[in-house]
Amino acid sequence: MQLLLLSNSTNQGEEYLGWPQEILSHFIAKNNIKSCLFVPYAGVTTAWDDYTSKVRAVFALWDCSVESVHTSENPVLAVSQAECIVVGGGNTFRLVQMMHETGIMAAIRAKVLSGTPFIGWSAGSNVACPTLCTTNDMPIIQPESFKTLNLIPFQINPHYLDANPEGHGGETREQRINEFQALNTKVVVVGLREATALQLDGENLQLLGSRPMRLFVNGKEPVEYKKEDDINFLMKG
Repeated sequence: MQLLLLSNSTNQGEEYLGWPQEILSHFIAKNNIKSCLFVPYAGVTTAWDDYTSKVRAVFALWDCSVESVHTSENPVLAVSQAECIVVGGGNTFRLVQMMHETGIMAAIRAKVLSGTPFIGWSAGSNVACPTLCTTNDMPIIQPESFKTLNLIPFQINPHYLDANPEGHGGETREQRINEFQALNTKVVVVGLREATALQLDGENLQLLGSRPMRLFVNGKEPVEYKKEDDINFLMKG
């Protein structure tokens, strides 16, 4: 498989998909991608046409065309014919609900397992996991199932934050992940900080970006991994 899973699309004060442009450029060139099928369903307050146009403008930098699955009369067929699948961020529950409803959840899984490159950010990275259960989003709609693409055997928590904002009395992100692992004891979770990504090239999994990731294993202290560290053990489940 060829996967590029970004924690976030945009850093504060930067242009849209600004921080990962070099990473995206390399991934697109390496896989000789000329066109992408975009999945905009995580967009809730943004119209899907507008979301697609926003992504299309960035991918044009690499002469890569973008069409959206929401404009297709047959979304499953569109997936089967896609050269690359791109899943944008937003609300993970809405994204998963629409992916199940349109039938593209199973179609995308089969397509990516056959070698079609996959790019996702935020919610789009969440759906590469076995389930959506480590999203940060409110359950604004009920999907058919919490099960997602299961392309990787671990969970990602995108936008991972180390500390609570000042004055906030709620649980930290680490405490939320601990709650998840109390009920899902064998599932490991990667806390993927802003401006970082995971890239899978065949059997080689790498951390990209300028910050370390945090690995949570139930019953153990979290461990930090830097981009030079070997993290291929994560793909062994």
